[in-house]
Amino acid sequence: MDEEVLKQDTGEDYASGTQSANAQPSGGGELSLAAATAAVTRELAEAGKLGPGKILVVGASTSEVAGVRIGTGGALEVAQQLLQGITQTAAEFGFHPVYQCCEHLNRSLVMERSLLESLGLREVSAVPVPGAGGSMAAAAYRSMADPVLAETIEAHAGIDIGETLIGMHLRRVAVPFRPSLRYIGAARVNAAWSRPPLIGGERAVYRTPETSGSANCD
Repeated sequence: MDEEVLKQDTGEDYASGTQSANAQPSGGGELSLAAATAAVTRELAEAGKLGPGKILVVGASTSEVAGVRIGTGGALEVAQQLLQGITQTAAEFGFHPVYQCCEHLNRSLVMERSLLESLGLREVSAVPVPGAGGSMAAAAYRSMADPVLAETIEAHAGIDIGETLIGMHLRRVAVPFRPSLRYIGAARVNAAWSRPPLIGGERAVYRTPETSGSANCD
């Protein structure tokens, strides 16, 4: 995949980590934040084969999306646009999105209670707010029918908007994925899907052979 960074001119000053007042962050080019997020999520869902029953973990810094340093300018309005793009794609593919809180809530995960109970995850008690949990987690919590926090999860794939670090919640083995849009707003986007570990050695077979081999294991 072409790894050229596709970034719009946001007017961001990288030396100071601030953004000009006239800059309006959007996903890529003329895309809205919601449309850009949906596009990135859709690409990952297709690459990682995210269908019903699969889990997508989302980490997002709305501060970085807006062009300032993580943790310094969170905004629920930005989070709601990101949430719209992810929710739209989740409905299309059937996977379950879960949302990582910030370190103040130990990077716990916002999800529907039905999902937590079906997976047998450990519940933790808190209500994420922008100042403790982050705007993305707070917006997700408010949008759910019966929200709850889980301590951890092993997700099939993940999207990291603003380099919030989601690796602790991904299944082994994570495969890096580079979406065609590398920025949403002013925030750099990383993603990954996972595959089962390949076991065995030089004689191991990972696809059903058309004809049986002559080598015996026993």
